[in-house]
Amino acid sequence: MGKSQSKLSAEQLKELQQCTHFEKKELQQWYKGFIKDCPSGELDKPEFQKIYKQFFPFGDPSKFADYVFNVFDSNKNGRIEFKEFIVALSVTSRGNLEDKLQWAFQLYDIDNNNSISYDEMLKIVDAIYKMVGTMVKLPPDEDTPEKRVSKIFSLMDKDQNGQLSFEEFKEGSMKDPTIVQALSLYDGLV
Repeated sequence: MGKSQSKLSAEQLKELQQCTHFEKKELQQWYKGFIKDCPSGELDKPEFQKIYKQFFPFGDPSKFADYVFNVFDSNKNGRIEFKEFIVALSVTSRGNLEDKLQWAFQLYDIDNNNSISYDEMLKIVDAIYKMVGTMVKLPPDEDTPEKRVSKIFSLMDKDQNGQLSFEEFKEGSMKDPTIVQALSLYDGLV
């Protein structure tokens, strides 16, 4: 789906209906909007960052947008095609909790080694803090990215090995609703 075309084919629609939580009409509407905004049929990183800047005008969302872009870009070619976009959007906006947690785990697992290190989480949390800027008042025990990540790791890292497995992340996220709430940022974007 790298080439731009004005409509999705019947085969493309069928495939997208099978791998997303969207109905045919919704997919057609999303595609129409995607092609309007991205006539080439692809979204690059600077354009993706620009979109985030519209939603977070009081902070700097560029680094966080980079991390999100990397998860959306599932084939790792430096561009987001419509299928990648709509599949990721489907998970983040309509997926079940397990799907959303798996997606979030991919976001935090920057080096894709199936675990999240303290430093990886710190990079993401720091990017989130920069993105929201001063719009969110944080409690004293979470008013810096380092405090927040330390708190998360003390809660989640059961075997205290400095790495979070998906199971630890999932279990910890169930205990800390703010992890799941952070995913709900995307709900406002759809």
